[in-house]
Amino acid sequence: MFETGLDVFLKKEYRKYQKLRLAFLCNQASVNVGLRHLSHLVTEKKYKLDVTCFLGPQHGIRGEKQDNMIESEDFIDPTTQLPVISLYSKTREPSNEVMDRFDVLLVDLQDIGTRIYTFMYTMANCMRAAKRTGKKIVVLDRPNPINGLDTEGHVLDTDFISFVGQFPMCVRHGMTMGELAYLFNETFGIRCDLEVIKMKGWKRAWFADNLKRIWIPPSPNIPTSQTALTFPGTVLFEGTNVSEGRGTTTPLEWVGAGYINPDHLAQHMNSLKLKGVYFRPVYFQPTYQKGKDQVCGGVQLHVLNRRLFKPYAAGVHLLASIKRLYPDKFEWKKPPYEYEYDKMPIDLIAGTSELREIIDAGHSLKDFLKEGEKQCAQFKKLRAKHLLYKSS
Repeated sequence: MFETGLDVFLKKEYRKYQKLRLAFLCNQASVNVGLRHLSHLVTEKKYKLDVTCFLGPQHGIRGEKQDNMIESEDFIDPTTQLPVISLYSKTREPSNEVMDRFDVLLVDLQDIGTRIYTFMYTMANCMRAAKRTGKKIVVLDRPNPINGLDTEGHVLDTDFISFVGQFPMCVRHGMTMGELAYLFNETFGIRCDLEVIKMKGWKRAWFADNLKRIWIPPSPNIPTSQTALTFPGTVLFEGTNVSEGRGTTTPLEWVGAGYINPDHLAQHMNSLKLKGVYFRPVYFQPTYQKGKDQVCGGVQLHVLNRRLFKPYAAGVHLLASIKRLYPDKFEWKKPPYEYEYDKMPIDLIAGTSELREIIDAGHSLKDFLKEGEKQCAQFKKLRAKHLLYKSS
């Protein structure tokens, strides 16, 4: 039977922490098998836990902040009457004053398997604060929803470190949050006091729907597990004037702009014969962000075979195709992006300036993508000693 780290913690592991002051880094997806939220569970009298506060990542601990770069405020949780401290506000790393509130910080966040997602970096920032203040981090592990086998995309060039990429990892990393914590701690040198409470019954080849559990959106624009699968490619469009579907019912599966002819784009993309995906022409009208209140033409990525589908490669080809078809209207987004004010957003997202430079020059993507495959092979060797679960 499958159990998350939270499930395992609440069964027996909690007893080790009954005499310590605890805090939890969590959000709305931090629920147990019965869909009850962590904050309600760990404050039940039967567990006898001294919970002092909760910490929340980007989009808020309740997941109500729709758009990117929307900060959250601290508040008192009305149910538990405990303080909630935002780590996506004036600071993204807990201060010494916050760290003084507890002895152990337990992390229960659902990642989506892509380097360009801030939850793992909020965890890393907390790990650094724990090292600085002599506190302990305990990760309640959760599955990688797009499986723990496949990797894809270039390894981040450290010249482009940001809050959407702190470490030299490939775009699709194939790791769980607990495995990432060990990678950050041991290979990338944080060196805090760290423990991971492992899941039970998880297999690396599994996708989210193999778990037979209800999907809780870990952030507002990942409404389904299908969105997590297209995200490694469509997130690239955050660095352009093309909408990635934010402000619609199908964010990060729809891509388009007011200047795009959807039939022409879909025909072109399907002519590339990319494996496992079909590009369907669509029209949509975002309610906020890029293309707000405008009719946009574009495509929806339909994953027909997720074992063959390469989301990052699909995103790269789609990006280059729109630039090629609409050279006078396509634009790269200008800074700032995720608290970086000098470097191009697309370079921070891709983890390299090479993608932008190749597309601008109109060069073939073949060698670029092949180099990404080589880098992924090296990354898989690097991550191997941190993997906690068997392949089958």
